[in-house]
Amino acid sequence: MSALSRLPEPAAAPLDSLRADVWRAASLAAAPAQTVPTGEALLDAQLPGGGWPRGALTELLQDPGVHNEWRLLLPALAHCGSGPVALVAAPHRPFAPALQAQGLAAQRLLWLCATSASPADALWASEQALRCAAIDAVLAWLPQARPEQLRRLHSAAAENNKLLFVLREARAQAQASPAVLRLRIAPDADAALCVHIVKRRGPALETPLRLAARPAVLLRLLAAQWPNQGLPPVPIAQPVMQHHTGPTAPPVRRFAA
Repeated sequence: MSALSRLPEPAAAPLDSLRADVWRAASLAAAPAQTVPTGEALLDAQLPGGGWPRGALTELLQDPGVHNEWRLLLPALAHCGSGPVALVAAPHRPFAPALQAQGLAAQRLLWLCATSASPADALWASEQALRCAAIDAVLAWLPQARPEQLRRLHSAAAENNKLLFVLREARAQAQASPAVLRLRIAPDADAALCVHIVKRRGPALETPLRLAARPAVLLRLLAAQWPNQGLPPVPIAQPVMQHHTGPTAPPVRRFAA
């Protein structure tokens, strides 16, 4: 028997002795960069770093025709800075007075209309918004985005330390995505918002989180306006700032196919 064969097996290092920057899959990873609190303590407790990651792609998945993104994102957008919040290819016009009443200043809304633009134009507009120094956050509705296109947006967000949220349909959950955080959101029968954490740097969360259908600040505002009546739904109206992409707009570059 050779001398090498008689050498003792090296002892395995206990997990507690690993460096602090080594992520253990059984626990939430520490955020590699700055985060913005979501405004929901229940949700913050389940996200690496305790909030929405800056400089990374966050993906929100919903069923067709369902739009709960404002309910989920508004608290963070209202406190993420003082620069514009760019909305790329939004399916509906934001109701600026309601958003301002909940803390998001109307002059910060930058609605990039893409009603006549192709998916490639919307992707290009999203990337340019991420590279604009003045913009604090980008919300992009990109149902047809491919993984390589999302990686490009993720890289742009990382290079410029931006909040980036991409809205897609729930069926996209079966597709690969470079997002560091993926959530599927849907209302339930009890007037709550169910949040399924599909992907995070941490252990799987089998049970969805249940948040109030309306944030506390909106409930207080509506109760003050209608003290003796049921609370009405929030309407849809005109935006504050618009920029159209279409026949009258300058030519735009496209993502490589």
